[in-house]
Amino acid sequence: MKLAVTIIFMIVCVLLSVVVLMQEGKSGGLGAISGSTESSYWNQIKGRTAEGKLERFTIILAVLFFALAVLLNTGLLK
Repeated sequence: MKLAVTIIFMIVCVLLSVVVLMQEGKSGGLGAISGSTESSYWNQIKGRTAEGKLERFTIILAVLFFALAVLLNTGLLK
C-alpha cells in the first residue's frame, strides 16, 4: 500500500511541476499599485480560458500533494 501511494505521490510531484511551468507569468507586479490592472471582462471569463483551467488544476494538484505528503509521513501506511 505504501509503495502505491509513493508512486502516486511521485506522479503528482511531476505533474505539479509541469503545470506550474506551463502557466504564464503574472506581469502585474508593482504596476498594479498604480492602477494598471487587467480589464474586468478578462477577469470574468478567466475561469473558462486555458490559463484558468491550469490554475484550477494547480490548486487540485497542490492539495493532493500536501495530503499525500502528510499521509506518507504519519506512518499510517504499512
